[in-house]
Amino acid sequence: MKLFDGGGLFLLVHPKGGRWWRFKYVHGGREQLISFGTYPDVTLRRAREKRDEARRQVADGINPSFMRQIAKEAQADTFKALALEWLGKQHFAPATLEKARWTFDDLIFPDIGNRPVRELTAPEVLEMLRRLEKRGKHETAHRTKQRVGQVLRYAIATGRADRDVTADLRGALTPVKVTNHAAITDPVGVGGLLRAIDAYRGQPVTEAALRLAPLVFVRPGELRAAQWSEFNLAGVEWRIPAERMKMKELHIVPLARQAVEILTELRPLTGPEGFVFPCLRDPNRPMSEVALTAALRRMGYTGEEMTWHGFRTIASTLLNEQGWHPDLIELQLAHAERNQVRAAYNKAQRLPERRKMMQAWADYLATLRNAERAQAA
Repeated sequence: MKLFDGGGLFLLVHPKGGRWWRFKYVHGGREQLISFGTYPDVTLRRAREKRDEARRQVADGINPSFMRQIAKEAQADTFKALALEWLGKQHFAPATLEKARWTFDDLIFPDIGNRPVRELTAPEVLEMLRRLEKRGKHETAHRTKQRVGQVLRYAIATGRADRDVTADLRGALTPVKVTNHAAITDPVGVGGLLRAIDAYRGQPVTEAALRLAPLVFVRPGELRAAQWSEFNLAGVEWRIPAERMKMKELHIVPLARQAVEILTELRPLTGPEGFVFPCLRDPNRPMSEVALTAALRRMGYTGEEMTWHGFRTIASTLLNEQGWHPDLIELQLAHAERNQVRAAYNKAQRLPERRKMMQAWADYLATLRNAERAQAA
């Protein structure tokens, strides 16, 4: 049960008696929560003081959660402290910020987070990156090296480090081969993929994300960071804010009947507010792309066969083969339109056609999913 005090402050009362102060706020277009401690250890007066200070930080464009993490890092010159400080000063899109946080929390901090930046060496960083390479994560290793270098250059600029040791790693990592996102585009294979998704048993949130992805075919980050406030299930549409889109424009996703059913089932579990697909370890963060990719791998699909981004390729390929107008498909994929006059016309005039296409697409996927079952019967 939640007892609201106002201004984002509320007391979360557990059925077994625990009572926690929580503060809800919006930063960078994302709803977030932080804890102010337990009652009665933290009085109502003190909780309100903490709320007021946090609200001032939000008004100044500062994320209170980042400031709290920074304050916890007493050793001001550890890599983790500098990384959190640097991250708190960036103006990343929410999806980019979430991915950067995951890179630091899961890949970097466990190895070098507590190391003083002045003592960090190139061999230490290379050892960390080589572990990623041994797992076949060559592109991830290069991105991780880039993040380490950004933090070290910030440390140099603020007088807390002397040099960027990642500069010594030039040529030390395996070059990344540029490839397209793998996807199954054969209708029979797509039917098999859909049946595998239906048979998958994992966390309910992951199951729902897997089932919804083929029906909406948005970018992975757009799906993972979806918030309930963006959905109008009665109006059968999902409005993704401009700040979460690659092209920085509002994107409307018409919802087929099948998509609404999935979201209606999920809403009691993760709604009615916050992330639609929250992280299991921290509900204030969206689920990671790693969790989704791992689900595909557990279903038996390798990275050369199917990627999470591949759902967009499936839709683009098969919708074009079915004869849908390319403009409709490109609009629904939220690709950039070079001709601005044509783009304005499309956005204003083609939503009804897109609604029709999205329902037809969902019905077509149902046909592919049930094809083998019908033959067996």
